[in-house]
Amino acid sequence: MIFICVKWKVKPEHADDWVELSKDFTEATRAEPGNLFFQWSRSVDDPHEYVLIEAFQDDAAEAHVTSDHFKQAQADLPQYVQETPKVRNVLMEGDHWDELGEFRIG
Repeated sequence: MIFICVKWKVKPEHADDWVELSKDFTEATRAEPGNLFFQWSRSVDDPHEYVLIEAFQDDAAEAHVTSDHFKQAQADLPQYVQETPKVRNVLMEGDHWDELGEFRIG
């Protein structure tokens, strides 16, 4: 799978509305064939930062970045952020979450 993590620094005046502002993009991406997950979290250290973790089957990422909803997000979302989002992506084996053995429960 292709695993991607993106940090979005949202302008303070839009931080509380970010989930709604990115909702159409989020829902359309989650509905894509090959999308494994697309999840937003808000930083506990910086209330203006959202972290997006997403994953796609190996052959699905190109369809994502060429989709109409991705292009629409490219047009719509930059006005709400402070800076270019920071990203890391990596090709990983499997398409699942592993258990954190160091904190095994039960």
